[in-house]
Amino acid sequence: MKAIKNLTILAIVSFTLFSFGTFVQKKWVVPAKYVTMKNPVDAKTDAAIGKSLYTKHCKSCHGAKGEGDGPKAAEMKGDLGDFTSAVFQKQTDGELFYKTTTGRDDMPEYTKKMPNDEDRWLVVNYMRTLKK
Repeated sequence: MKAIKNLTILAIVSFTLFSFGTFVQKKWVVPAKYVTMKNPVDAKTDAAIGKSLYTKHCKSCHGAKGEGDGPKAAEMKGDLGDFTSAVFQKQTDGELFYKTTTGRDDMPEYTKKMPNDEDRWLVVNYMRTLKK
């Protein structure tokens, strides 16, 4: 009886640890060249274009205000992030550009949907306006 109890406890602990491990998202490592990359597009330039691109390509998952609550958010497995948070806003423009460009997990890479680098930089500029 004691062996069954111990096996049951072991199974519950193992399942809990496995479940926790599948929901914890890995750190998104950005190559050094992107961390220090400067945004070549002035933040005051074409703000309406950046918003339009965000609305078309990002809003469905990340939400209108960038809080990760878009209509498709529930379908996603990973953390969509909160663009309004200090942690998000602390990232460099280059880091945001890299993540927008390459994507990962549920987030697609955007070199085909937005092949022009300037468009992705405009989206980065717009994400900077999404602060609380």
